[in-house]
Amino acid sequence: MKILADQNMPLVEEFFSDLGEVRRFDGRNLKASSLKDVDVLLIRSVTKVNEELLADANQLKFVGTATIGVDHVDTQLLAQRDVAFTNAPGCNAIAVAEYVISALYAYAQETNTCLQGKSLGIVGVGNIGKCLQEKLAGTGIKLLLCDPLRYEQGELDEHIDIDTVLSQADILSFHVPLIKEGEHKTYHLLDESRLKQLKDDTLIINASRGDVIDNSALLKCLQSGQRFELVLDVWENEPNILTELLPYTRFASVHIAGHSLEGKARGTQMLYDGLCALLGKPANKSLEAFLPVPALTKCRTEKTLTEQDLGRLVHLVYDIRRDDGLMRTNLASYGFDNLRKNYPPRREFSTLKIENMSDYGDMLATLGFNVIENNED
Repeated sequence: MKILADQNMPLVEEFFSDLGEVRRFDGRNLKASSLKDVDVLLIRSVTKVNEELLADANQLKFVGTATIGVDHVDTQLLAQRDVAFTNAPGCNAIAVAEYVISALYAYAQETNTCLQGKSLGIVGVGNIGKCLQEKLAGTGIKLLLCDPLRYEQGELDEHIDIDTVLSQADILSFHVPLIKEGEHKTYHLLDESRLKQLKDDTLIINASRGDVIDNSALLKCLQSGQRFELVLDVWENEPNILTELLPYTRFASVHIAGHSLEGKARGTQMLYDGLCALLGKPANKSLEAFLPVPALTKCRTEKTLTEQDLGRLVHLVYDIRRDDGLMRTNLASYGFDNLRKNYPPRREFSTLKIENMSDYGDMLATLGFNVIENNED
């Protein structure tokens, strides 16, 4: 069996080598001719699976994308060709939620802002939005949930319409799939008209799809004097992004919000599980066996811990400012895709075991840390 896998997908050889011969490819530059005699194609969001790409795919049996979104895959075409397909819903939900949390605490530190009492609109309450909601539940931040589709389907108990959220929220965090048309279109969900509705100094975080925000309209509003705080991980026209936005962006990164080591590896494992199911073989490998020991595994909090110290604990594991610095320093010389390809390892909050003596144990556990309560006097 011949298996073709994106070069940025981790642990493919570890999971798939027993099933066939693994070859790697550049996700943005895959050619149709490369799929001749290939049985399995493993991709990420930068590869468009369409009729043009599959022109020479004479024996393709399985396509897997290690992403939640599937807007880059023509699933109807695969069904017509009797090609099995799977994605990886929820694989990077923790990583993206923790990216947002790192951004929130870094923003709070740099602006001397108290997050408690702020209103945060979560636009899109699927796997990622729900994970963010759960992690922030104990922080004192007021959460405004906006997801009309899930609300209509009975998957969400509460929902506030987008324009109400925009008028009320101090912070907006976008976690929607890219939908280009229809009643629930998310393409340019935040367009020039809606940008003009926002309060000055609204913090806008986009870790979903670049096209959810009209980047040209955003730049126009900023240049005309509107004041926003921006955290942008995704951009329109990647990798050829609108670099004029960078000076207006507090924290910028190269579409890596979901790229924790655990998040990417979960996606690979989910594709492995899907292929094993198709082949009728037992899926007897798990990512825990392959992940390296993190550099920092344990710390202890004392009774003197304050709410302001929570951000310091978050940044012990992951500080978004590292990725902001990498992008600003190296984008011009290395390029967007090379920075993404060579993204340094990042771990999740759960890898840090906290021996807790403070009053914030429940909050730390809710954020995702591995908390061990210590009640000694």
